[in-house]
Amino acid sequence: QVQLVESGGGLVQPGGSLRLSCAASGSIFGDYAMGWYRQAPGKQRELVATITTGGNTNYLASVKGRFTISRDNAKNTAYLQMKSLKPEDTAVYYCNSPPSYPLLGPWGQGTQVTVSS
Repeated sequence: QVQLVESGGGLVQPGGSLRLSCAASGSIFGDYAMGWYRQAPGKQRELVATITTGGNTNYLASVKGRFTISRDNAKNTAYLQMKSLKPEDTAVYYCNSPPSYPLLGPWGQGTQVTVSS
């Protein structure tokens, strides 16, 4: 069973940057499209960005131009580079397959991103 471990979150001031990582165990990572999700307190989990096996990307409108999703199949790792962070980006961030695909694995613990002055 694939395990997903998110890391890289933290407390950052508005306008700051963070790079999140999603490490997947096993050897099937490269066969799956990947997505980054986030869940803010009291809100439903939302899809933030996706990347196909071929490297095509898509973004939530509110993060387009600020966030960049990427992947390194040799390292079984997906990344989310976030810049120009806003308080409304505060959430727990998770990675997994996009909604139209079977889940790559169980949901991980996520990584907390807090944007505050």
